[in-house]
Amino acid sequence: MPSPALILYLVVLPTILLHLAFAGCRVNLSLFALSLHATPLTVGVVVSLLALLPMTFAVSAGRVMDRIGVRRPMLLGTCVTIAGLVLVFAVPRIEVLFIASPLVGSGFMLYHIAVNHAVGTMGAPEDRVRNFSMLALTFSTANFLGPMLTGFSIDWIGHRQTFLLLAGSASMALIVLLLKRLEVARHEPADAPGKKRQMVDLWRDRNMRRVFFVSGTLSMAWDLFTFVVPIYGSQIGLSASKIGLILGAFGAAIFIVRLALPLFVHRVSEWRLLIIAMMTTGAGFFVFPLVTTVPVLIAFAFILGVGLGGTQPMIMSLLYAHAPPGRGGEAVGVRTLLLNFSQAGIPLLFGALGAALGIAPAFWAMAVVLAGGGYVLRKS
Repeated sequence: MPSPALILYLVVLPTILLHLAFAGCRVNLSLFALSLHATPLTVGVVVSLLALLPMTFAVSAGRVMDRIGVRRPMLLGTCVTIAGLVLVFAVPRIEVLFIASPLVGSGFMLYHIAVNHAVGTMGAPEDRVRNFSMLALTFSTANFLGPMLTGFSIDWIGHRQTFLLLAGSASMALIVLLLKRLEVARHEPADAPGKKRQMVDLWRDRNMRRVFFVSGTLSMAWDLFTFVVPIYGSQIGLSASKIGLILGAFGAAIFIVRLALPLFVHRVSEWRLLIIAMMTTGAGFFVFPLVTTVPVLIAFAFILGVGLGGTQPMIMSLLYAHAPPGRGGEAVGVRTLLLNFSQAGIPLLFGALGAALGIAPAFWAMAVVLAGGGYVLRKS
């Protein structure tokens, strides 16, 4: 079996290719729906479907991966993602978006849980922050390239052809996975034989509750930003390319802060860094909707990326540190359930809020949630 270090580097390329397709699809879904004269609420429904269906079976998928490993879920997830992207290209109608969106979301969710579980089980516990930082850098690369390339692609070749281009990226990920067999060791649960595993068991642990809480709150902020920026940019007259640059700056900041994370994470408490991230991001969300010029929007997107960027490796390291033996995949599934709940709920909630009151109140509401969450985390 390949060494943990080799497996870690082998997952980087397919993850970049597939996540690039997913990040680009998220932007293209919003802008394509808007080009078809959809309301912010309709856009919110379409984007929320990326996470709504996956939310229903995320925990079950994690439990299955604890038993069968990660290779088959990674392959299946990649194929389902490709199918959703090709569907929009083949039938470019707004009704089809309501089918393609959950397909793409479900496929990427399977891959996302599998690749996180693979990285979480590699090497020694002291290597987890480094390993998850490497995976997080992979996601950051895709978050930077996906929206930016999608924005330029839409301006050059149109929405429909862009979906096909993104399907091509996901197809290359599938080829890489097929060419190289990736698998990690499986771990038997420590539960007594015959005992039924329940999600509530994970919530009984105080540290696990705190990890899930901060993960859910920061996920809400991330999802709001990626959902609202295309709508806000369209409302103030920005082109798809400029919107892509703003989202690209957000992704670039995430990449930079994750690159630097292993250098200082052992010097400062992980919980303290998470609280600082929540407070910093809350301040950025309050100011962002007051800005209309592209260079300043890019600057604030970069600041928000710095605030949110380093949180994922720390959260995942804490998650595996406190998860019961043999239930790492299930713990990732619970976190994915929370993330998908956020990804499904945020577009609906803030899409409705934006339609009723405008975009600014959506940003300000999130700023209050972040500040309150940071305060609660500090006191808990």
